[in-house]
Amino acid sequence: MEAAGRAQAARDRVPRIDPYGFERPEDFDYAAYEEFFSAYLAILTRRAIKWSRLLKGGGAVQRSMTDMNRTFPDNVRFRKDAEPCLQGPLYNVLLAYGHHNHGVGYCQGMNFIAGYLILVTKSEEEAFWLLDALVGRILPDYYSPSMLGLKTDQEVLGELVRTKLPAVAALMDGHGVLWTLVASRWFICLFVDVLPVETVLRVWDCLFSEGSKIIFRVALTLLKHHQASILEATSVPDLCEKFKEITRGRFVTECHSFMQRVFSEPGSLSRASIARLRERCRAQLLAQG
Repeated sequence: MEAAGRAQAARDRVPRIDPYGFERPEDFDYAAYEEFFSAYLAILTRRAIKWSRLLKGGGAVQRSMTDMNRTFPDNVRFRKDAEPCLQGPLYNVLLAYGHHNHGVGYCQGMNFIAGYLILVTKSEEEAFWLLDALVGRILPDYYSPSMLGLKTDQEVLGELVRTKLPAVAALMDGHGVLWTLVASRWFICLFVDVLPVETVLRVWDCLFSEGSKIIFRVALTLLKHHQASILEATSVPDLCEKFKEITRGRFVTECHSFMQRVFSEPGSLSRASIARLRERCRAQLLAQG
């Protein structure tokens, strides 16, 4: 009893707020996280040095209404009583971007992306230009009124699953489940509030440096690793719950090993093949009106 009491007291002393301001769930595995993070610190240091050299060298990463109250309600830095409250900077960035890119204006989902950028950069200007790189260059037509780019890439994911994970595709087709039902948030929010913060940021590193293909790699890795569990689903609600489960747990929390799998498990995924699939899926969507 005494040992159990000491263990509980130790847990009570651990802050339930992560370094980015998000509240951790009641069942958060602190022991597993500490074990992972103690090893991950060395990796973070190496990556920080690498990015510093890239930015100093004038590399590719350069500067190239809103749902305020619904943006990160579990983050203490976005609450109205926070000092400073990040709702103001978030509003400024989204408003400025709406004036900057009239073809997009504001689209739901952009608030979560801009919010993450503000949390990381702590700068309205830097967050603005990174948002512009994502919305205007890396993910064109994701956030336009028609969202044609977003719809296209969801169809592309379906085609990739049919090729690489045919059993999963057959299950989805058998239940008449569209990818927009189970994976739309993966695309429109770029895994924000889907994967752990550190994992999202690692995915975004690749998104800025290598382009949008990384979204398919992450999605395929999640599906392939959890294929056996997904195939146990016997109904549409089952499938939806499985798609929530596969984005939780140690597999996605240990972001460095997860990213290593992202670049190995899906196998070959060339830019040319993605471009061909996009062209075909886009044409089909346009034909459907």
